[in-house]
Amino acid sequence: MTLTLDRTRFWVYYLSMYSDNELKSRELSAIDPDVVEELRATAPADELVTLAAEMFHVLGDPTRLKMLYLLMKHACCVRDLAILVGVSESAISHQLKLLKDRRIVEARREGTTMYYSLADHHLGPLFREAESHASHVSQNLPDHSHP
Repeated sequence: MTLTLDRTRFWVYYLSMYSDNELKSRELSAIDPDVVEELRATAPADELVTLAAEMFHVLGDPTRLKMLYLLMKHACCVRDLAILVGVSESAISHQLKLLKDRRIVEARREGTTMYYSLADHHLGPLFREAESHASHVSQNLPDHSHP
């Protein structure tokens, strides 16, 4: 996954603000040491958390999210995406480059036209979970367990 140096530094700095190193430096005693050790042993690596945070950041933009919803259903060219999303072709191209750099979309050429489609099929289930959560929040429904 391609990350810009500045964004990587931001996430490393952000995570370091909340890392357990800060807690250790303050010499806090755990209320439940067994739970703390269990969670520490099973926690994802900082690098993985950084990549996940970057992915959520990328998905947090409404324009990119609209584009990805469309691309989940059908490959599209820049002009068609611009018409469907309601922004300029230049804005679509910019967003597609960002998504392509992060291996979320891929391109294929047909003559002089580039068509973009999803390259990461993890997004479908992720979007369905996000929609379910948004529906529950908007309807003020209680949480429920998943199968």
